[in-house]
Amino acid sequence: MRFNEVIASALCTSAALLGSVRAADDLDDGAEASSTSLSESSTSLPIEKPTFTPSNIKAAFFEQFTDDWESRWQPSHAKKQDSKTDEDWAYVGTWAVEEPHVLKAIEGDKGLVVKNPAAHHAISAKFDKKIDNKGKALVVQYEVKLQNGLECGGAYMKLLRDNKELHADEFSNASPYVIMFGPDKCGATNKVHFIFQHKNPKTGEYEEKHLKSPPMARIVKTTSLYTLIVKPDQTYEIRVDGESLKNGSLLEDFTPSVNPEKEIDDPNDKKPEDWVDEARIADPEASKPEDWDEEAPYEIVDEEATKPDDWLEDEPIMVPDPEAEKPEDWDDEEDGDWVPPQVPNPKCEEASGCGKWEPPMKKNPEYKGKWSAPYIDNPLYKGVWKPKKMSNPDYFEDKTPANFEPMGAIGFEIWTMQNDILFDNIYIGHSLEDAEKLKAETYDVKRPIETAEDEANKPKPSEDEPPRSPMDLKFLDDPYVFVREKVELFLTIARKDPMEAIRFVPEVAGGIGVLAVTLLAVLLGGVFGGSKAAPEVKKAAEDVKKAAVDTKDQAMDAAATGADKVQSEVNKRTTRSSGPA
Repeated sequence: MRFNEVIASALCTSAALLGSVRAADDLDDGAEASSTSLSESSTSLPIEKPTFTPSNIKAAFFEQFTDDWESRWQPSHAKKQDSKTDEDWAYVGTWAVEEPHVLKAIEGDKGLVVKNPAAHHAISAKFDKKIDNKGKALVVQYEVKLQNGLECGGAYMKLLRDNKELHADEFSNASPYVIMFGPDKCGATNKVHFIFQHKNPKTGEYEEKHLKSPPMARIVKTTSLYTLIVKPDQTYEIRVDGESLKNGSLLEDFTPSVNPEKEIDDPNDKKPEDWVDEARIADPEASKPEDWDEEAPYEIVDEEATKPDDWLEDEPIMVPDPEAEKPEDWDDEEDGDWVPPQVPNPKCEEASGCGKWEPPMKKNPEYKGKWSAPYIDNPLYKGVWKPKKMSNPDYFEDKTPANFEPMGAIGFEIWTMQNDILFDNIYIGHSLEDAEKLKAETYDVKRPIETAEDEANKPKPSEDEPPRSPMDLKFLDDPYVFVREKVELFLTIARKDPMEAIRFVPEVAGGIGVLAVTLLAVLLGGVFGGSKAAPEVKKAAEDVKKAAVDTKDQAMDAAATGADKVQSEVNKRTTRSSGPA
């Protein structure tokens, strides 16, 4: 190993770690002053909260849950139908319209709130007249506030199909809907649903079309704004908090596809009996060589091995425990003669081994294993058989899936483990400009206030609280502070007692040891001829270099990305209703 290569690795590791510590000092000084200033301003001044004023925006459906909300909304008294079981679930969850109790931003601003945890909830409101978006854009927007978080539950809405059988008190998972949109989370599942029901023009049947790669929902206690835009050119866009997270085509991004394939496999076409689809076969002309010994063992005794000089052949591997004592309640007549337990013979630990010595096994150079013929290309191979294609009798082409069926109502039909989910400022119409104006009047006002209050409510470290000991630090909590404090502690102790420093802060001592071994490897490499060092020394130097690089990478990666603490929920729940369309 060359001198420059090893020294470069060692110095790179040391410089990266110690340089990070110095950079952290500078950053901490500036960040501390800035954070102190923000903290003092947020706690010293009360946060001004505006008073709710109803918006004058017009839309096909617009809801801010004013005092007359009960004239529009009606809880369901139906039973939830489950096609997977014979059990029916009643919608026992209750609803209320109230101000948020977590991070309230606007005085008097109320929303529709889910009141019961671990319960089925259903409520709906009929439109004054049906919403038909044929040839027009459809914009759906509403706010969701997860006051108690969301570990397992839905917060999505449904736009229900307009029909004469649409009765609010019978709204359930079986009620036909046109669009299902909104957040849903349970365990590892975290998505913003966008599902629409498409009518087959040939059969008249409806089929659900699911967005293939939906964006993730934002699980926070501040207000989140979910927006769906479907345009007449068959494109869609999903925004969360005004940020565009997903856009594409209704004709390409959904499964099953809106339009079926023009051609399908002929179900009546069968593979011929003489069809050969094996690409390679064992060579029929190959034969086992005469000197091929299938009985030769994989390992044989190493006849050249010799017993080590310090092998204690007369010493047993296990001996009675000299410190064991017979229990006081041991009865020889009932329990038999007491025998102390066996422990490893301490003499064997100081020698190469104990007991009868036997030569070790080694790999048999004559071992070949069971013979098998080599493989060759199959001369009769015809390729992978596929059935012939035929015209799809169910084929159709709908070029305008964005022309949804007329919608007659909106409903929330959800199951959730967390209560106090709040819905507000629901806009369903055709003007993105009006939806943006509503966002500016509501979401853009409350979100900064909620964020400021959330920051102000976070616990601040007490001035009287004693500083944490360096021994209490953890690397992943703050890698920069960890390295800096450990190095400073090591140097402070080492000035008085180097051995105590090694015992008290072994992490730093280990790092110094890595550097020392690296330098030793370099010096020995020079002694052995520079470019051709002894194999043992070269390997040790390579191992040290790899360990140093890995340590540097671990520190830098941890500092850059932080320690994400993920708690995986193992909850089983159907993420959407399973009733008939």
